[in-house]
Amino acid sequence: MNKEILTDKKLVSFCGLYCGSCGKYLKGKCAGCTENEKAAWCKIRKCCLAKGINSCAECDEYSDVKECKVFDNFVAKMFEFVFKSERKAGIRMIKDSGYEKFAKYMAENKLVSMKRSKN
Repeated sequence: MNKEILTDKKLVSFCGLYCGSCGKYLKGKCAGCTENEKAAWCKIRKCCLAKGINSCAECDEYSDVKECKVFDNFVAKMFEFVFKSERKAGIRMIKDSGYEKFAKYMAENKLVSMKRSKN
């Protein structure tokens, strides 16, 4: 069963992805980042849950997520390179505009991750 892409701030992941546009979520094969206990391996998820925050956008430990070694590690850099994505841009948008506007933008554009700029 395919779900419709909805604007829902609860579908914003801890690291700045939007689960609401993800194929696995839409096919009912994933509960999304927050509800997905299979994602216990994710260090970012663990960190945010331990701090009691909804995403890295709320972390007061670093002024920029690129300073955080949990967020900006080798695997994350490879993921961004392969998928031409930029999770940092998602976190910046959440900080600047809030979860509602971020979710709306991502749903309307059918994006899981912000696309990396071509600079």
